[in-house]
Amino acid sequence: MIRSELVQRLVQDNPGLSVREVEKIVSVFFDEIVRRLTEDGRVELRGFGAFSTRARDGRTGRNPRTGETVEVAAKRVPYFKPGKEMRSRLNV
Repeated sequence: MIRSELVQRLVQDNPGLSVREVEKIVSVFFDEIVRRLTEDGRVELRGFGAFSTRARDGRTGRNPRTGETVEVAAKRVPYFKPGKEMRSRLNV
């Protein structure tokens, strides 16, 4: 499902809200998750899962086109851990 499909589904399920209102709600929701993760935080949605970040060490990589070695800097990457309820629903 892509973002626009999510918005359309929410509009169908909530006829009292306009498309613009739902788009704003979805944008605020995702923006807040990103904001919290950039502050090195964690976002937990009970029954769904938890978003957090993990550190990756720097390493020596390889350019696949030329085979040349390149240094890849250390970075933080997003990580999602599904909740217990989601895992049980996926593995019925």
